[in-house]
Amino acid sequence: MELRARHIVEGFLSGMHRSPYFGQSVEFLQHRQYTTGDDLRHIDWKVWAKQDKFFVKQFEEETNMRVTLLVDVSNSMQYGRQAMNKYEYGCTAAASLAYLILRQQDAVGCVTFDEGVRATVPLRTRRNHLLSIIQSLDGAKPKEKTDVYQILRKAADTFPRRGMMVLISDLLADRPGLIKGIKLLRQRGHDVLVLHIMDDDELDFPFSGPTRFEGLETVDQLSCNPRALRSGYLEALNAFLDEVRLGCVRNSCDYALIRTSDPMDAALATFLGRRLAMERRA
Repeated sequence: MELRARHIVEGFLSGMHRSPYFGQSVEFLQHRQYTTGDDLRHIDWKVWAKQDKFFVKQFEEETNMRVTLLVDVSNSMQYGRQAMNKYEYGCTAAASLAYLILRQQDAVGCVTFDEGVRATVPLRTRRNHLLSIIQSLDGAKPKEKTDVYQILRKAADTFPRRGMMVLISDLLADRPGLIKGIKLLRQRGHDVLVLHIMDDDELDFPFSGPTRFEGLETVDQLSCNPRALRSGYLEALNAFLDEVRLGCVRNSCDYALIRTSDPMDAALATFLGRRLAMERRA
C-alpha cells in the first residue's frame, strides 16, 4: 500500500506546480497601508477600488494544517469486481492523501470505523508517520454495519481543534445521520471533504441474467431477473446520490463521487485541482 500510494502521488504531482494542495494555512488578521517593497500579491484591490489607496492584507500564521482521514471499513466496502474493491480503493486513497499531506509538512491522522471506531491514529507531521496510518488501514478488515453519525460525532470530540476532515466511504448508511454528522463537523469549524467511493456495478447495474443478490450487512438474499429491477434501482440510486450531494452542498462540504474503476491518480488530481480552482476564486 505504501509503494502504491507513493507511486500515485509522485505521478500526479509531476503535473501540479502549486502548493499547498489543500489550501492556505493562514487566517486574515488586518489591513495596513502599503509601503514600498511589500508583496503586490497581498494588496487588497477591493479596498483600492473604494478608497483609491493601497492597503496590504496581513495574515496570522496558524500551526500546521490538521487533516483527519475518516475511512469506512464496514462490510459494504467489501464489494467490488474491479482491480480493487471499495475497501482497497478507499484505503489506497487514504494512504495517498496521507503521503501528500506529510509531503506538504502538515499533520495527518486517521480513524477507521464501521459501527464504531476501529482504530485511531493521532495527528503527526513526521514522514515516517505514514507507516502508522497504513498499518491501521491494513489491519481494519471490513466488518459490521456503518453508524456514520456516531463516528463523526466522536471524531469531532476526539479532534476538537479546527482542521480538515476527509470522509472516505460508500455512504451506504442512514442519510439523515450522515448529513447531521457533516453539519456537526462544519459547526465545529472543520473543513469537510467527502470522497464517495462506489463500484461500477452499483452505479450502472449491468446485471442481465438470473442473479442472486446477497446482503453484505444483512442475511437477506434476493433471487430475481435483474432486468425487471433495473429501472427502479437506478431511480432509487439517483435519489440517494441527489440527497447526499444536496446535503453536502447545503453544509458547504466538498463532495466527489469516485468509481473504483477510475484511475486513482486521475481521480485525486481532478479532486485537488478543483480545490485549487475554488481557492483561486475565493
